[in-house]
Amino acid sequence: MNLAETEPSEYLYHGTVGKFMDNIQKEGLKKMSRQHVHLSKDKETAIKVGSRRGLPQILTVRSGAMHKDGFKFYLSENNVWLTDEVPAKYIEFKS
Repeated sequence: MNLAETEPSEYLYHGTVGKFMDNIQKEGLKKMSRQHVHLSKDKETAIKVGSRRGLPQILTVRSGAMHKDGFKFYLSENNVWLTDEVPAKYIEFKS
């Protein structure tokens, strides 16, 4: 993928399921076997993504603060926001 770095909105969202929440609270979001962490521009999309594996948990990512702190973001052709990681300190765990 050859995407240009793009400044994100102040907040982006990530849909997951409950069984991953303890790890995410400790370690943040990691790309694991993917090339990037996938984020959504709105909660509705994150809910759809999280629902694929069960009852969705929606995380709010302080992407604007991350970008200001030097983290890079990319926007894919299908409007998925991508970044290499999201440290736990940038995640709000209330849905």
